Amino acid sequence: MRLRKTLLSGLVSVIFLSGCSLLNSEDEMAVLSPLPKVTNQFTPDKMWSVSVGSGVAGYYSRLHPTWQGSSIFAADRKGLVQAMEVNSGKQIWRVNLAEKTHFLGNDRSAMLSGGLTVADSHLYVGSEEARVYALNTSDGKLVWQSAVAGEVLSRPVVSDDLLLIHTSNGMLQALNRADGTIKWTLNLDMPLLSLRGESTPTVAMGAAIVGGDNGRVSAVMIEQGQLIWQQHISQITGATEIDRLSDVDMSPVVVEGIVYALAYNGNLTALDLRSGQILWQREMGSVDDFIVNMGRIYLVDQNDRIMALQSNGGVTVWNQSDLLHRNLTSPAMYNNYLVVGDSKGYLHWLNKEDGRFVAQQQVDSSGFLSTPLVVDNKLIIQSKNGTVYAFTGIPD
Repeated sequence: MRLRKTLLSGLVSVIFLSGCSLLNSEDEMAVLSPLPKVTNQFTPDKMWSVSVGSGVAGYYSRLHPTWQGSSIFAADRKGLVQAMEVNSGKQIWRVNLAEKTHFLGNDRSAMLSGGLTVADSHLYVGSEEARVYALNTSDGKLVWQSAVAGEVLSRPVVSDDLLLIHTSNGMLQALNRADGTIKWTLNLDMPLLSLRGESTPTVAMGAAIVGGDNGRVSAVMIEQGQLIWQQHISQITGATEIDRLSDVDMSPVVVEGIVYALAYNGNLTALDLRSGQILWQREMGSVDDFIVNMGRIYLVDQNDRIMALQSNGGVTVWNQSDLLHRNLTSPAMYNNYLVVGDSKGYLHWLNKEDGRFVAQQQVDSSGFLSTPLVVDNKLIIQSKNGTVYAFTGIPD
């Protein structure tokens, strides 16, 4: 039984796609924290903003921009894909994949999801209709489209001549990058009940490291599609179905032979890359991607606490809890700052050394879901209504 994850007043809630509910009217909704008062130490300058279709509208989606060289690539859920110049936002090309989805008919949305990936001369994107598309980065021409095992809710990942796809029904597939043919498929298993979202694989030492809806992290040999090891980082506990959710939906991070992973209602865990052996664990949960940098882990937990932890042992360095339940994006690192967006369209800048707020600005009333992107000393972020913004003027 598959669940849709929606963000309501900061609470990560789940709703059956069939219509039945896990929540009743007596359940208390989490209260959105009031906006903290911040004295801006600097004000980022908006270089440009460009509308790219209708965004993701009211859907929970990890669709987000990417970049290569001097080009930014962004898309909306309906199927519009656009390339823009990074310095000006000027359109380079625009295509509509809804018109290319012949098996659905031209009047249907392409239902793009999971984010864009660019490598060499190809741009890749998946869809909720179990399709993967490859476009030419120079002109947007469709190179190929391929049917896969299920909804593509995470970002495609390139490994040499293969494209790795993690589908919503727990399948990890490797596609030939040249023509989209499927080389292998591995069933990673999934529980009856899970959040709507999938882990993007991380490539390291010839293996794909990927989280699963069953609370496991798996290492898979990329060339053959063979399982190397699996490790539980979340044990099923709790009295309610929501308490028992244990999805590992974030992308594992690999640094110096250590895999860092985080589960919803689970643990932040460090594992040995070669064996999968647990090195240390700390109880906390999230579904968002995090940063490992210079001996620290920077993350947003499931209650929207922003935290810095030591990467050796998980000891808390600082904890910023003034943005609870504001539905924060995953963090990005820009010079000496962390930046997150929230559901009300604010960008929040924090000193990465101590977690103090250093700047705050409202950008877009539709709010943010996608992770900010740092490109050529610029901050790029796409709002839920599809507008892509570029900011500069952030001090070192």
